[in-house]
Amino acid sequence: MSSGNTVFLVGNVTKDLELRYTQSGLPNVTFGIAVSRRWQNRQTNEWEEATSYFDVVCWRELAEHAHESLSKGSRVIVVGRLEQRSWENEDGQKRSKVEVIADEVGPSLRWATAQLSRTERRQRSNESASITEPATEIVPSSFIDEEDPF
Repeated sequence: MSSGNTVFLVGNVTKDLELRYTQSGLPNVTFGIAVSRRWQNRQTNEWEEATSYFDVVCWRELAEHAHESLSKGSRVIVVGRLEQRSWENEDGQKRSKVEVIADEVGPSLRWATAQLSRTERRQRSNESASITEPATEIVPSSFIDEEDPF
């Protein structure tokens, strides 16, 4: 993770995850999380709440594991970085959005339990060969370097 642009979010998944693949076969999944904060209004002594919504993007094995493990309503902890993406729509209007590119996603164990199972580590088919990705396919640089999780 790069310093200065690391976010930690704890929230609930807002809809079931959909696993997709890029043209070159890289798995990715995007899901939303709702992060709520609650405080007591000092003037009225009433509890107030505000909710913020974030889109989270996972790549490769993390995408497959998230898709298999999470569903709407799951409470998750996400560690990643903010990344802004820009494009033009069909009408030629410029659009942009900020997403969380996840480095880690896990269940929150505050109000639930989880049973973990370790998956076999797969070697990528392109590790020994040099493959040029299409220009429209942007893969976060943090997923290029391999690191052993344990």
